[in-house]
Amino acid sequence: MSPPAPKIRIRGLRKAFGPKLVLDGIDLDVPDGQSLVVIGGSGTGKSVLIKCVLGIHTPDSGSIEIDGEEVTGLSAAERERVNRKFGMLFQGGALFDSLPVWENVAFGLIEGKGMRREAAKPRALVKLAQVGLTTEVAELSPSELSGGMQKRVALARAIATEPEIIFFDEPTTGLDPIMADVINGLIRKCVRELGATALSITHDMASVRKIADHVAMLYGGRIIWSGPVARLDESGNAHVDQFIHGRAEGPIQMQVRN
Repeated sequence: MSPPAPKIRIRGLRKAFGPKLVLDGIDLDVPDGQSLVVIGGSGTGKSVLIKCVLGIHTPDSGSIEIDGEEVTGLSAAERERVNRKFGMLFQGGALFDSLPVWENVAFGLIEGKGMRREAAKPRALVKLAQVGLTTEVAELSPSELSGGMQKRVALARAIATEPEIIFFDEPTTGLDPIMADVINGLIRKCVRELGATALSITHDMASVRKIADHVAMLYGGRIIWSGPVARLDESGNAHVDQFIHGRAEGPIQMQVRN
């Protein structure tokens, strides 16, 4: 019996910006219902990889399949259909300060699914409760919230449409270690409750160990190691070992300008 097809299948993905080659033949599978985290240093192309999957960037070559469907080269209407499967937690939260919290959470329901505001608000309140926020918070402006609360709102928005696939872009950036752990726990809980597939990018190893089922490391435009998170500490890869332990000495050399 053949193994189930991955939810996301990437083969030979290449993307350059002018002379700078960022992705140089990425091969990556994200199993259905699993959480895969891509690690790597700043500027290694992690965000570009996610943006290619989302259709924000057009790959120069290669294949991206969602549920077995090739999505590179789709028309705008076909791409919109595929993107309805997605939820996204952006690095900076990307909340609309002109809208109250509940309407931020309901944005995808109202604008993406055409749900009436009266019907969308109760759904938004349920999702806020799932991330530990009260109905009082729902009427506030995002600017009235702490950074940790804004992240919770952003997570509630990411899960509001009950997506099949959720993307997390550096979900704990700017948070103190305790709040980061709270957000990581909520991410893990929400993804499991939805039965969703998750693709995340981060350089926060505490986050990796909390939310990942599988890990892949991006370096030099390629995936140089991938495997279960339980094997991360015994990867046998010098680049992975240096990165996860934060060592200055090793095969990864940081560019320092005087």
